[in-house]
Amino acid sequence: MWRILIVGAGGFVGAVLRYAVSGWVHRLVPAVFPFGTLTVNVVGSFCLGLLMSMAETWVIAPGLRVFLTVGLLGAFTTFSTFSYETMVLFQERSFLLGFLNIAVSLILGLAAALAGLIVGRML
Repeated sequence: MWRILIVGAGGFVGAVLRYAVSGWVHRLVPAVFPFGTLTVNVVGSFCLGLLMSMAETWVIAPGLRVFLTVGLLGAFTTFSTFSYETMVLFQERSFLLGFLNIAVSLILGLAAALAGLIVGRML
């Protein structure tokens, strides 16, 4: 039961951070392209890679690990919004932007996760 509460607490923090960061990016770069969602997904991928890499050598308490990975980062990143925004681009016949969103999200997300793993192993 305590793990569910920890995940919920992390999810609350992650969702609030996603709302704040995505909104801030959208205000900073008002565009048709979903830069806010891209930003949270790339940052979240880096952070997850970093945490998982650090967990290979450092002891991270199970509760803290679940709070950060499943809760906070799980709510901070958003595959559903990425999917929805991509479909909206396709429905608006912005096919180039839709495919660009898919490619950029995948490439930058994987690169960020790899960078997080590398940085975590250097610590």
